[in-house]
Amino acid sequence: MSGGRRRRALGARWRRHRPIRTRLAVSASAAVALVAIGVCTAAYFVIRYEMYHQLDLNLTQSATRTVQADRHPETGVLAGECRFLSAPACAQVVPSDPAKDTPQRYVLPVSAPVREVASGERPPYFSNFTMEGHPARMAVTPLGNGRALQLALRADSVERGIRQAALLLSVVGGAGILLAAALGHWVSRTGLAPITRLTATAERIATTRDPRHRIELPPGPPSRQDEVIRLATSFNTMLGELEKSVTAQRRLVADASHELRTPLTALRTNAELLAKSDRLSPAQRDRASGALSRQLREVTGLVNDLIELARDEEPQPLLEEVRICALAEHAVATAAAHWPATPFPLHIDPDAAPVTLPGIPARLTRLLTNLLDNAAKFSPAGAPVEVELTAPGGHLELTVRDHGPGISTDDLPYVFDRFYRAEAARALPGSGLGLAMARQIARAHGAELTAEQAAGGGALFRLRFGAAAR
Repeated sequence: MSGGRRRRALGARWRRHRPIRTRLAVSASAAVALVAIGVCTAAYFVIRYEMYHQLDLNLTQSATRTVQADRHPETGVLAGECRFLSAPACAQVVPSDPAKDTPQRYVLPVSAPVREVASGERPPYFSNFTMEGHPARMAVTPLGNGRALQLALRADSVERGIRQAALLLSVVGGAGILLAAALGHWVSRTGLAPITRLTATAERIATTRDPRHRIELPPGPPSRQDEVIRLATSFNTMLGELEKSVTAQRRLVADASHELRTPLTALRTNAELLAKSDRLSPAQRDRASGALSRQLREVTGLVNDLIELARDEEPQPLLEEVRICALAEHAVATAAAHWPATPFPLHIDPDAAPVTLPGIPARLTRLLTNLLDNAAKFSPAGAPVEVELTAPGGHLELTVRDHGPGISTDDLPYVFDRFYRAEAARALPGSGLGLAMARQIARAHGAELTAEQAAGGGALFRLRFGAAAR
């Protein structure tokens, strides 16, 4: 395995075995530490450059003064400027040709680049060297006539300042790294606190199976919430929906158990009675058999309704363009055959006749049938159930109005609840699931079903679809 692949494998293994808080703290600390090191390093080189630049300016000024003091300086060490240990500077003139050197020994080092500057083959330059154990800075500049001027200054103070700056910047950089580690730890704890609470809440829900738990959110307006807080808010919203779903499921099971208890008891009684058919007269056997068949149909219908209610949405592959006008006519004809004593006048607005909507014909027919059966059940004999299909404002709307006792104000908020039956309807046949199923089918098709008291008495159910297609 190559070195790069080995490093990547080690990095992946470290990420897998370290919690996100540790990884975030290390990443934040490393980023701030790199910035601190970079800033300190840049500051060191800037200080070093500025201090040497100042020394170079002093050398340039000294060289200018030396040349001005003696218009034609001789080759060799300049008089009065050679006491390097005691004088601030030392100067000497060097010819380009070594044969023209004076017998006097040079104090400053003479190298090939110095001869090149004297001959004009090289531009002036600065360099560092050590003389008699002391750091120095030297400037070499041409004088003309094949000569070069070397001027040196001691750099003790500059080197000392650079070392002090390096030490100070190292201390500042180390403190910055420690501060970065502390800030990284604080940022990881503070920034990931909602995620920690989210994890704890999810683990608590998994342990207790109770979706009522919520993540505590910090106070503040929604506009100032960051991504983590929005994640926690979304998780709380999801928990709320989960709690509603679980509560509805438990209520459905409880209600179904309650509603099934009575017909199942009657079924068992009639079954036990028929098991002793040898003790019954033919008329009694016929009555028991008829009651058993009727109760089986009721239980079968109730179970089918429960299965339909347990389905939250309509299967998408079954959607097709449906003409609500044709479905309404079919549902009215079916209801008229089932309730021969109740007339079902149907009025269809010409604008609504050609309207089509995406849906499942069988489910929409079930919705209309439930509304019509409910209205006919509460209508007096001979009283009409009025059905009207209109398209106000481009939205398809169907209304079903009966002339029965209507819906009381106390019952209006609950008419679409599962198994809810108003006090006046408890003596009538039915399980209390028809309107709940109708609203569920309506919402699955993007429609809204509402109930209200009709003017002049009776109940009015209004089914309003979304934007219609033609």
